[in-house]
Amino acid sequence: MGVSGAVLVLNQNYEPLNVCNEKRAIVLVNRGKAEILEHGNGLIRTPSQTFARPSVIRLVYLIRRPRPKARLTRREVFLRDNFTCQYCGVRSKDLTIDHVIPRHRGGKHTWENLVSACRSCNHRKGGKTLEEAKMTLRRPPAPPRVSPYYVLNQYLQSYTEWKKFVPEWELGALVAAS
Repeated sequence: MGVSGAVLVLNQNYEPLNVCNEKRAIVLVNRGKAEILEHGNGLIRTPSQTFARPSVIRLVYLIRRPRPKARLTRREVFLRDNFTCQYCGVRSKDLTIDHVIPRHRGGKHTWENLVSACRSCNHRKGGKTLEEAKMTLRRPPAPPRVSPYYVLNQYLQSYTEWKKFVPEWELGALVAAS
């Protein structure tokens, strides 16, 4: 069964849990652990069976799991800071990452110590502290708040049939809110 399409997995209470591939979704449905709520286009054929292509499934039992956390990556820092230099306020896609307390001064590589900076501000600050560089931050850096829908962000444009199962879709709350 060469299947790889994305399937939205909902908890028993209809809260989005994650995304799996079609093969995994069919296994969950066949074992009685999930039910299909929405079908995708087309069929999946195996040597012995034909299945309607699943697009959204709902688990039969409630699964408790911790809230997702944003990974500490350059892109996530830029998203948290809305692609804006945290020193001068310039919006740009050409940003760098700056350690508020420089690493050689004991600064850690954490959400609370990383900000987006334009090249000129990063160069101006260099390896100095904010006080030494006479610079201020527009807002203090903190880990982004992540909604349960964070995991779905990369699929939103391609799977419009998921829209009715994701209430925050239109509000833009799917990206890490800061």
